[in-house]
Amino acid sequence: MKFIVGLLLGLLLVPAGAYLYFAGGLAPVATTDSNMPFETFFAHKALDARIKKDMPKNVPIQANEGNYLAGAELYKQHCAVCHGLPLTPKTAIATGMYPKPPLLLEGKGVTDDEPGESYWKIFNGIRLTGMPGFSKSLSETQIWQLALLVANADKLPPSAKAVLVAPIAGSTAATTVLLVSPVPPAPVFPSSVPPPK
Repeated sequence: MKFIVGLLLGLLLVPAGAYLYFAGGLAPVATTDSNMPFETFFAHKALDARIKKDMPKNVPIQANEGNYLAGAELYKQHCAVCHGLPLTPKTAIATGMYPKPPLLLEGKGVTDDEPGESYWKIFNGIRLTGMPGFSKSLSETQIWQLALLVANADKLPPSAKAVLVAPIAGSTAATTVLLVSPVPPAPVFPSSVPPPK
């Protein structure tokens, strides 16, 4: 009887404790907080199992220079802000993200993953990481071009590397405008007229 009572108490106390942990504001939710207990373990287990089950096994396009060049252009437009470019410092967005987005073109990146795994991540995104899914904004071919690019980042042809290190079109002009444009002054209201609400 004592065992059953203890078991029932345990079954009630664990969910109640978990509820108080989250509802009481104790869970780390800011990007600067440390990990939640077992967060990394469970997140990786769930993600790895889902990708293993669902990722495509065959790549429908060739790993050739044309697809690498197209992938490099797409990468600069959609991925570089978080995952970085060669010889370029991290952006403010990448610096403030949690979990930190991996640098896909430096070190090993994801070159040890199958292209199908990268395809799955680009197509679906990864919940609660900041990684969006591109299934509604890019074609299947474009997603495969990106997947091949990052899967083969350590063996890209010089032409694709040149695209990745070339300045992003319009980036200098945009920076200049941001630095030079004056901040509009706040409206001034006569003392007898109250400001609008």
